[in-house]
Amino acid sequence: MASPSPSKDGRPEAHDRRDIVDAILYVTHNGIVWRALPVDFPPWKTVHGMFDRWRRRGVTIIVHDGVRDEVRRAEGRDPAPTAGVIDSQSVKAAPTASAATRGYNAGKKVNGRKRFIVVDTLGLLLTVLVIPADRQDRDGARQLLVDHYFTTPTCRYLFADGGFAGRFVTWAATVVRTTVQIVRKKEGQKGFEPLPRRWVVERTLAWITAHRRLARDYERDPANSESFIHWAMIRTMVRRLARRTPATRWR
Repeated sequence: MASPSPSKDGRPEAHDRRDIVDAILYVTHNGIVWRALPVDFPPWKTVHGMFDRWRRRGVTIIVHDGVRDEVRRAEGRDPAPTAGVIDSQSVKAAPTASAATRGYNAGKKVNGRKRFIVVDTLGLLLTVLVIPADRQDRDGARQLLVDHYFTTPTCRYLFADGGFAGRFVTWAATVVRTTVQIVRKKEGQKGFEPLPRRWVVERTLAWITAHRRLARDYERDPANSESFIHWAMIRTMVRRLARRTPATRWR
């Protein structure tokens, strides 16, 4: 019998991709450096290489969006959302983050980067953008909504806080045909109080920063920061789906 011809993609992979995914999730959740991966996982260079390759080829986003669709179906929702919530979060940057990609947010007194996200009404991530923290909310939100316009064409109604009020609302309606409703604090409100249609995005930001790799921005390239945010949400959603599935007793 003739020996099988070699694969057109080269030699077989030495490590199972499930192990590589587990290693990436381990780095995301525990916040360790790549070189500190336990020996139970594939070599760190292999894991980091796949992380970078999947980011550049858009595989990470495809996996993330597929899991998000499954969560929405499990909750009885249509996979294509029609409404969402937008917000930003300033985080400190580590010395490993390049100076050209970070800035000083005088209002928050944070030297680092700013994360802009759009989530659906369940708090699931739709679009993310990481920029220097010295950028104004309205400027960063415009760049975010342009991306959101193409990635989520069905979502044309967003809720936002007072930081996005003003010309941004008019610009969104005119340029990207998106209605932005400003949800303001109650008159005389003191301290924290969950606001209708607004608290879901605050919860999502808490989910993200619960992953130690994202408690501070360590990445040299902001694109890697965005990829880690996607991985953090993949982990969050997979755990959410797993809780809905009854565990089978091992025999």
